[in-house]
This record gives sequence, structure tokens and C-alpha cells, in this order.
Amino acid sequence: LANDRNQPLARPVPYPRLVIDPAAREAVLHKMGLNVDRPVIALCPGAEYGPAKRWPARHMAALASKLLAEGKQVWLFGSGKDNDIAGDVSALAPGVTNLSGQTSLAEAIDLLSCASAVVTNDSGLMHVAAALERPIAAIYGSSSPRFTPPLTNRAKIVTLSLECSPCFERVCPLGHMKCLNELRPEQVLAALDELIE
Repeated sequence: LANDRNQPLARPVPYPRLVIDPAAREAVLHKMGLNVDRPVIALCPGAEYGPAKRWPARHMAALASKLLAEGKQVWLFGSGKDNDIAGDVSALAPGVTNLSGQTSLAEAIDLLSCASAVVTNDSGLMHVAAALERPIAAIYGSSSPRFTPPLTNRAKIVTLSLECSPCFERVCPLGHMKCLNELRPEQVLAALDELIE
């Protein structure tokens, strides 16, 4: 979406769309022993690029705990590479359903389509959720929504817009990662509430 680090492209970008096969979705729900009898909030705690794009597990877990207390289901999504952070979230928030590394990409897409809303870092799954037209609370730390936005009209960007961000680094060059450490679960919950209303 950008021709250099400072200038986003001016041309309009068409929004991608994914279409789900209802039978395939039912099959993967059955396979994973899941149901949608209560609202599902999908959490995507990983980000392939590096730790400066990952909201801390303790914050994701605090958000998950609040959502569980509201009676919602919380499903964690990610590839096998996200197992560590997803495991940390699930250990800190008993009651979440950890699907990280347990589905194919096609299965994850089918299951994400069941979500009432998605909380995600700037990651591949954020773009999948956008293409599924799911409401998204998109968390940005070292990256910028000007360059890699969720291509949907149903997203709330959650970022602190600190002086040092976006730095576009994989690891915080200042060693404090304030852009994500200081982004509180309450801020993300407020964005979610706006999306779901």
C-alpha cells in the first residue's frame, strides 16, 4: 500500500472478500467440538513480523477474562508459530478455547467467520478477518494503519500514536515497547463495545 515508508499510495484499493461454504464451516465446528450458541470473540495474539507487533499476552488475557465474564466465548487463533503466546494467554485466562496451531488455514478462515468480532494485531489473520467482513479491533504498535490497514469499513484502530511510533522495527529499538505495553485492555474493550453495538 505504500511506495516508500512515508508516502501511502493515493489510488483506491479494492477490498478483498472471502466467501464461506456453510457445510465446510459446520464440518470444522463439529471436528473441533465447537458451537456458536453464545457469541464468539476471536483473539489473534500472534504476528509473524516480530514482538514489536504483538500486544502482550497479559493484556490479551485480561481482555479475554473480561469477555468470558460477560458470557462470551473466546477463541484464540494462530499458526503453530503462535503457540507460545497463545499458550501464555490461555494459561492466564482459563476458559478460552486455544485453537492456535490446531487448524489448517482454511479451517481457521471458516471458524473466524463465526466471530461476532475479532481482536488482532497487525497480522495476516487481521486481513483474513477483514476479508470476512468481521468487526475488527486492530491493535497497532510498531506498524502503521496508514500502510497496512484492515481493508474493511468495520474496523476500529487501537493505537497510542506515541512519538516513537511507528518505528517499523521487529523489536523495540528503545527497549520499552510502550506502544503496546501501555495500551490497556480497557481501550480495546471500548473499541469492541463500539463495534458490537
